[in-house]
Amino acid sequence: MILDFKETYILEDDFVLLRPLAEADFEHLLYYAVHESDIWQYNTGAPNSAENLKKYIENAIANRSLKKEYAFVVFDKRANKYIGSTRFYDVFLEAKCLEIGYTWYGKSFQGTGINKNCKYLLLSFAFEQLGMERVGFRANNKNTRSKNAMKSIGCVEEGVLRSFNTDPQGGRLDAVVLSILKNEWAESVKENLKAKTLQLIG
Repeated sequence: MILDFKETYILEDDFVLLRPLAEADFEHLLYYAVHESDIWQYNTGAPNSAENLKKYIENAIANRSLKKEYAFVVFDKRANKYIGSTRFYDVFLEAKCLEIGYTWYGKSFQGTGINKNCKYLLLSFAFEQLGMERVGFRANNKNTRSKNAMKSIGCVEEGVLRSFNTDPQGGRLDAVVLSILKNEWAESVKENLKAKTLQLIG
């Protein structure tokens, strides 16, 4: 299967559902933008206000049309509410590589197993349906929580991109680069991640 940016992909299990981010999701995610803006203290261009959330969603949809990114909104079936977003980006179909990122969740859903559950669905789709050979991840090198979360799902740290981008204060930031390879997913990461997910959320 080749990633079709015009296709509506639904990734789900008993706990979460991921579907394409849409303009109507502004209302679903507005609470987090207005009341939990510190979620994005390490991220530039984050949806940390109503105005920025509108731009964030519009940009995500535009980049999907340009075949650059495929953003999802995350729905927690147990809580019966929308709780965040994640996406595929830097998609290189010929090289069979893509990145997973722009991931965030409301504060009360962090550390609950939701992230691991979503990553399991996204990685399964990337490796087993799209035939990717490498799935990459990046984070602000100061964001210890994010780095630890990536390593906990089985990511291998590859290195640091120095002065890679600007931070919300306009300074320069270093980005840590991590990845999972197809053989690593098949040999151990898949089952380990599944077990950790069920332990936390099942």
